[in-house]
Amino acid sequence: MLAAVPGGKDVVIRPVADEDVGRVADYLHRALNPRLDVEAWAAAIVPSWVGAGPNHGFMLLLANRVVGVNVAYYATREVAGETRTFCNVAALCVDEPHRLHTVRLIRALLRQPGLEFTDFSPSGNVVELDRRLGFRPLEHRTWLVANLPTPTRGTRVVTEPDEIARLLVGTDRQHFEDHRRALAAHHLVLVRGARTCYVVYRRDRRKGLPLFATILHVSDAGLFRSAYGAVAGHLLRRGAVASILESRVADVSPPLGRPFHQNRPKMVKSSAVDERDVDYLYSELTCVPW
Repeated sequence: MLAAVPGGKDVVIRPVADEDVGRVADYLHRALNPRLDVEAWAAAIVPSWVGAGPNHGFMLLLANRVVGVNVAYYATREVAGETRTFCNVAALCVDEPHRLHTVRLIRALLRQPGLEFTDFSPSGNVVELDRRLGFRPLEHRTWLVANLPTPTRGTRVVTEPDEIARLLVGTDRQHFEDHRRALAAHHLVLVRGARTCYVVYRRDRRKGLPLFATILHVSDAGLFRSAYGAVAGHLLRRGAVASILESRVADVSPPLGRPFHQNRPKMVKSSAVDERDVDYLYSELTCVPW
């Protein structure tokens, strides 16, 4: 005899609309990460770029009470000369009595047509669940790099937002403007002569310690590598003793780096997009500070 599903048919799935953001933020504050207050969660759920998508993910409701959420971020990107709309499957949380509805919740998100799906923060059983739902891992190597400043002649590190905006052009400028107010995105530009390198990073915790910077975007890997001593000094002064750097972001092996195997996998579900064209902008990684 099959066991009854807790909540049964009374548990319904609905898209997270603008008017639902407040109660979803309250739920995520209580059930997922209380370090972020309700206001911060609400700001994180709504992305900083325009034209963000049809909803903010999907939620489980029981008697109109939120008992589960899968947040999502949408962005239209130019990939290999074509326009693609991405859906980043983000924060997932379901109350224990209703965990049997988790797959229904995720599938509601994945049933939306015309989207390329990514998941950059799966953990635990979600990794295998993603695989069963058609996601594949993005191949990469990861280094943990000590942020030890070294002299870097002729290189400036620019962090003032208006000066960054003046330095960047084209796609880099658009990325900056789209993420300028994203809660988890930190920005800097390396300047050496006529060359610039736009860098986006986030602060991360390991074993509860907020001492790490994860590099999310690098526009000039060569300049980034040769000027990493300046980057390291900047990050160390801001409390990041080490950086997490993936080969997908900048395929450089810093001399002070060592292989790092504790990073969460990054996954994609798409038959139309090559994994080399998937980056970490316009996602949970730029929006949700942990």
